[in-house]
Amino acid sequence: MSLGLLALLDDVAALARVAAASLDDVVAQAGKAGTKALGIVIDDAAVTPRYVVGFAAARELPIVWRIAVGSLKNKLLFLLPGALILSYFVPWVITPLLMLGGLYLCYEGAEKILHAILPGSGHAEAETAVAPQDAKAQEDQRVRGAIQTDFILSAEVMALTLASLTTDSTLTRAAILAIVGIGVTLLVYGVVALIVKADDAGVALAANDRPASTLLGLRAATPGAESSGADRALRPATKGLGRALVVGMPYFLSGLAILGTAAMLWVGGGILLHGLEHFGVTAPAHRVHEAATAASALPGPAGFAEWLVTATLSGLGGLVVGGLTIPVVQFVLAPVARRVRALFGSGDPAPAGP
Repeated sequence: MSLGLLALLDDVAALARVAAASLDDVVAQAGKAGTKALGIVIDDAAVTPRYVVGFAAARELPIVWRIAVGSLKNKLLFLLPGALILSYFVPWVITPLLMLGGLYLCYEGAEKILHAILPGSGHAEAETAVAPQDAKAQEDQRVRGAIQTDFILSAEVMALTLASLTTDSTLTRAAILAIVGIGVTLLVYGVVALIVKADDAGVALAANDRPASTLLGLRAATPGAESSGADRALRPATKGLGRALVVGMPYFLSGLAILGTAAMLWVGGGILLHGLEHFGVTAPAHRVHEAATAASALPGPAGFAEWLVTATLSGLGGLVVGGLTIPVVQFVLAPVARRVRALFGSGDPAPAGP
């Protein structure tokens, strides 16, 4: 009996070791796959704050929450099952879909640059104040538009993740896709929540004369109580930080938008290079690799020069491809899409005004 119990415990321990190793492998692959979607994550974090512009401060976090929930639904209810089905039945279609997403990223990046150079040449988001009587309808429309945009970016995240996996296990793939999907969503919308409330936090810090007593505004001030020595010592730093947040956030958002545009181009260009290589067109990827290898001999942090050259050349290639795509989208695909919506009805309320 004791020998049988020991054998059973040994089997359980062996199964536990196998499960732990499998879990470690899932986490490791999820982390590796998630880093490949970093450019899209940056762009998503740069794009999303504009959807709360014009709304009352009290509605900013609820709007971000609604978009985050919609993003999770996109990834877990639609994209994850779709990715698994495609990888199981038609795995050859993953690379073309990935390249199509890369082409979209290049187009969006090039279109943003064109709009920055020639305002009015691209589609600009309305960022005007919202009339109180239309606030609910405007919020619903803005959230719906954000979730639709997120669907495209989420699809690219999931496709990049799927393309980087080395396991053939469907359950393992599903677990990794779920981990990456949830992790990316928490990262993006956690950062977005911090960004959209940073200016409010700055105003509160700049106006708080008792930062130590109120724990930087987290605790209500005691009426009539005088400032302590800690308040007087901490006050200059917190007020300075508050003013810096208020003044600096517009510049930070502008810089984040530029970084997001650059990320779209280098990620999209890199996807197209790898996709062409997959289909036998290896010359462009080889040229980029040769230039990056030559740059790696330059003095500086190991690997940084190589990465910088690869990202720069991929981004330039993405900019060229995206620039060539703009007239096709504007003069061919957009008119066709408008006719299709007019024929079948878009379901969106008609815009106000002429």
